[in-house]
Amino acid sequence: MKVIGVEIGGTKLQVALADAESLKPICSLREEIVPANGAAGIRAQLEALIRSLLAEHSAEAIGIGFGGPLDAKTGIITTSHQVEGWDQFPLAHWCRDRFELPTTIRNDCDTAALAEASLGAGKGRQSSFYVTVGSGIGGGYVVDGQLQGGSRPAFAEIGHLRPGVGYKEADETVEAESSGFGIAQRLKDWLKNLDEEDQDDEYQSLLDRCDGDFTQLTTRDIVEAAQAGSNMCRTVLADGVETLGWGIAQVITLLAPEVVVIGGGVAMMPEEFFLTPLKQQVAAFVFPPLAKSYEIVPAALGEAVVVQGALLLARQLLEK
Repeated sequence: MKVIGVEIGGTKLQVALADAESLKPICSLREEIVPANGAAGIRAQLEALIRSLLAEHSAEAIGIGFGGPLDAKTGIITTSHQVEGWDQFPLAHWCRDRFELPTTIRNDCDTAALAEASLGAGKGRQSSFYVTVGSGIGGGYVVDGQLQGGSRPAFAEIGHLRPGVGYKEADETVEAESSGFGIAQRLKDWLKNLDEEDQDDEYQSLLDRCDGDFTQLTTRDIVEAAQAGSNMCRTVLADGVETLGWGIAQVITLLAPEVVVIGGGVAMMPEEFFLTPLKQQVAAFVFPPLAKSYEIVPAALGEAVVVQGALLLARQLLEK
């Protein structure tokens, strides 16, 4: 038997066909998404890719990891924050209708969590919590090889924790402070509000780094400046890691996963600015009886993680 795995992201569309037992890909296809073409354009691309696979191979099920919130129980997309036209779209039903194959969908973070727990850095552990730290922050929790929370409207959303009782608004979150976007925005706000007498050599160096336009500063710029000795950049990175460490500590205290797997682009910065201080912050905030009960490890599967998770979803659908 063979299964199809799909990743629908904000910038890329990936499809793979694999043996259902080994999950070793037989054929993989990738295309860039054109956001201006909307959801209809992505569906047209997806249909063409899947039909090209089915022209050469048979398949028994489809699994999809989608880059946005959705209802896993009904297979309906809630929305996409990158591409218009997905609101309340019944993607699982659409696939079943087009390809006459059973289809299951989860958001991309849950799908990656399943892959890392089963095939990657969490393999061999009973419980694994996955955190992706990129432009946003998401989470996924896997126990005994099964994603948790599929019947709930949201689950394991670590990025949407509010880090303290003083955070009253829905957008005052761990994600707002610790994601790549949040870290960069904090530095931009700091620079914008500096008094003229405080605009020193460090300020000028950062200004030069972005050609005089602070709005163009990226997390990569901030990391490079921190490596070059910028105290401002080191401070915003440290603050972001502290908040994320607090969030992970709450997850460990509540769910007691054996391993926390960290993925995403921000997590790829040098260990001295991210993984090492993150472990220290988690240790500072976690419930003491759990202090020796977990590991924090980097993700292992790289760019293929969502497609690998989607293949697993398809296989699990056949096993039900």
